[in-house]
Amino acid sequence: MQVPPEMPRRAVIVTGGSRGIGAATARRLAEAGYGVCIGYRHDAEAAREVVRQIEAAGGHALCVPADMSAEAELPRLFDAAEAALGPLHALVNNAGITGPLGRFVELEAVAMRRVVEVNLTGTMLCTQEALRRFAARPDAPGRSIVNISSVAAVTGSPGEYVHYAATKAAVESFTLGLAREVAEQGIRVNAVAPGTVQTGIHAAAGDPDRPARVAPRVPMRRVGQPEEVAEAVLWLLSDAASYTTGAVLRVTGGL
Repeated sequence: MQVPPEMPRRAVIVTGGSRGIGAATARRLAEAGYGVCIGYRHDAEAAREVVRQIEAAGGHALCVPADMSAEAELPRLFDAAEAALGPLHALVNNAGITGPLGRFVELEAVAMRRVVEVNLTGTMLCTQEALRRFAARPDAPGRSIVNISSVAAVTGSPGEYVHYAATKAAVESFTLGLAREVAEQGIRVNAVAPGTVQTGIHAAAGDPDRPARVAPRVPMRRVGQPEEVAEAVLWLLSDAASYTTGAVLRVTGGL
């Protein structure tokens, strides 16, 4: 999908935008004419590389370090985005972690809490900050939020990361409730739920071979690519989805 070239540049923040689905989404949104702010926590070089790629292709981007679950750090992220790109138009809540793979009974409480803080609390805190920015321009059209969920929200991921699945199910419930709450303000809130996608998140969880193992169970007999998820995010943010809110778009290869 292409956003019309005459559309003025719109500012979007993509959290966790230095790698994987976040990086692909940042590149695709910039290609479609958005000004992109990449929020990241650890990998500054990867974030800067995504910015370089966007700028080399003629786009506008910057990257800002922030822990999305740390409320005090978020105003700086949003201020930097608006100073460089103009008033916030959209937010993509992509930052997320799985925590360690394994049976739930063996999961340490500290890891459990961190997954909840990043995946759920971080999504909610970033959304609150975005809503405050949107409130400053109540008549601006097309303001939108897309949360990144997971097919795990409906499969539960037994034996792997049911704690992660629980946070993503909560994200989907949050998406629906908030969409209904802010619809009258002209703000849309949706989610994209990827299936298994070929990114570094599997290696980070300790199982780099997971995509190859999962692929035969997918009806399409392959895992997804980050760029395929990015296309779904682009559509939900675009004016083509102007009557779509509270939706969860599953990009799962048929699962």
